[in-house]
Parts: sequence; structure tokens; C-alpha cells
Amino acid sequence: MARPRKPLLSRERIVSTALALIDSEGLPALSTRRLAAELGVSGPSLYNHFTTKDEILDAVADTVIAQVDVSALETGGDWRAGLLGWARSYRAALAAHPHIVPFLAQGPGRRPAGLKMADAAFGGMVEAGWPPAQATRVCAMVRYFVAGSALGSFARGFVDDPSAYDPADYPHLGQAHLLAEHQRQVDEGAFETGLRALVDGLALQFPARPTKG
Repeated sequence: MARPRKPLLSRERIVSTALALIDSEGLPALSTRRLAAELGVSGPSLYNHFTTKDEILDAVADTVIAQVDVSALETGGDWRAGLLGWARSYRAALAAHPHIVPFLAQGPGRRPAGLKMADAAFGGMVEAGWPPAQATRVCAMVRYFVAGSALGSFARGFVDDPSAYDPADYPHLGQAHLLAEHQRQVDEGAFETGLRALVDGLALQFPARPTKG
């Protein structure tokens, strides 16, 4: 019996193809019809694996979040190191797939990897001594900061044409045309500076443990 000319359809293949399409063309490009065409199958065959387009998006989003390393929050060590490790890994995962960030910003919903990350972050902060209400706010703050950082590039917002920044109009932007050339250094440096500032500020708010008499 002849082997099939195309790989058999699977959830993994659907998700990886959907993610590649979103990465290259953005969220609006994803439709079941377009996805089926990319996979070389008929549209209805997708429904053997996913009931709706939203289910596909959920699976794509969870695949991205599954790349986030939450182990530093689960070891019971210093909460600062845990927060730094989580935020850096979180940003790396989102920065690799910025077009999915607006969908991820809606929250984890019922997605297993998203819920695991939320559970690890909240649990790690509470175990470190943060009251639950404050731990919730800290985790939310990190999520806002990471998502905003991954969504866009400050450096790429400037063109590489020096004539665009006439010193008569913009006396302090004489080097702005060089920012795009150093996009990664600028954006990652800005994230690291902000993250350090956030953690240092949180350290000032960390509740003192009651002393045993």
C-alpha cells in the first residue's frame, strides 16, 4: 500500500502551522480556511482535532507559554531571583512570537500551561512571604510589564535616516537614527533596567516577617 504523500494531520502539526502563520503574517491572517490550505487538507478535517478556531488559538497560545521556565519560582528560594528568572524567560517566549501577545493578554483562561505559570508565580510569591493580595498584584504587574515589552520595539520606532531628526527641531535626537541598528541591545537593555527597578522597588515593600520572642 502506497504511503500518504503528505504527513498525517495531527494536533501538533495544526498548532505549529498556525503559529508559523501568525508569526509571519499576524493574528488576522489565521482562519480555518487559510490554515487548511497551508496544511494541504480540506477545512472540515481540522474539526477532527479542534472544534473551533478559538480552540486552535488557545492551543497556539499555550504552546508559547509552555516555553516559559517557571522552575526558579518553584524551588522555594529567594523570591527576587525567582521573579527575575520568570520575567526573563517569559519575555523571551513572547518576544519570539509577538503577534500572539494580544491574544495572550486576555489571560490564561482554561489553558493548562498558562494556568501552570500563574499557579507557580502566585504560589512562589506566597511561599516567599508575600500576602496573597499583594502576590496577585505583583504577578499582574510582571505580566503587564513583560507583555508591553514583548509587544513592540522602542528602537525600531525610529528611522535610520539622520535627516529625519533636524537638530533645529529635535536638538536631543542627534543619534536617534542609530537606534534601529542596535535594536536588540536597546530593547533588551531597557527591559532589564525596568525589571531591576521593579524588583528593587518591590524589595522595599516586602513585608517584614514577625520576629519570634
